[in-house]
Amino acid sequence: MANPNLPLEVVEMLGQTIAKVVPITILLALVFSVLTHFWACNPGTPWWRKRELVTDICYWFFVPLFARVLRIGLLVLGAGVVFNIHDADELIAFYDNGHGPLSQLPLWLQGLLFLVLSDFILYWLHRLFHGGGFWKYHAIHHSSEDLDWISAARFHPVNLFLGTIMVDVILLMAGISPNVMLWVGPFTTFHSAFVHANLSWTLGPFKYVLATPVFHRWHHTSLEEGGNTNFAGTFPVWDMMFGTFRMPEGQLPDNYGKDEPAMPSEIAGQLAYPFRQ
Repeated sequence: MANPNLPLEVVEMLGQTIAKVVPITILLALVFSVLTHFWACNPGTPWWRKRELVTDICYWFFVPLFARVLRIGLLVLGAGVVFNIHDADELIAFYDNGHGPLSQLPLWLQGLLFLVLSDFILYWLHRLFHGGGFWKYHAIHHSSEDLDWISAARFHPVNLFLGTIMVDVILLMAGISPNVMLWVGPFTTFHSAFVHANLSWTLGPFKYVLATPVFHRWHHTSLEEGGNTNFAGTFPVWDMMFGTFRMPEGQLPDNYGKDEPAMPSEIAGQLAYPFRQ
């Protein structure tokens, strides 16, 4: 039987998501405004004066809402199809602290395992989105010419679904406790904004350990310049292992978002863009 309170619960869940996003956004805006004042990678207007700011703000708030609803929906569907669990209380108990052998690991180890496995899978999915019929969806993410921290959420829903959301669902269904998201989630949000920020940071020798703004901004240059390198989201080791690492000494990336000159600037046009190709 359908839950008569479901619409109210969905609205409440969306409200909670927005309530979390707003303070995080303000904090990130303050942090990166200060940092880019002193350590900008590229000169130019600050992020709050960029040409497509409204578009990026729409993505910034739309993506967490879309991701949360779809992630929960897929976890419920997966539990029903794979594990034959349909009762609401059983679903909560099943996912509450994970299940199977992975849930028996210390929570810190589950979190580390989640980060490493998801980043490895996303590395290959990222490479997949740079070829064939998938590029038209991923091109939206590469379309920002004024690349900065708030550009991090510019993802087409198809790209988001086949990438981050599906990987999260697979790992949580494999048994990793959702409790790891309490610290993995904030880390990935901050780190994603960090690598897109207009910062000249390479972190010296740690550039081989953790993705940095310079590392990822090379990925947002033209495909000929560096757009087909640096696919890792968090750990550059994958690019080093598979021959796609690029960090030229004494050079900084510049000139972004030029691979799709016909890309609309507003969010509605960008969402429709892949289906017109």
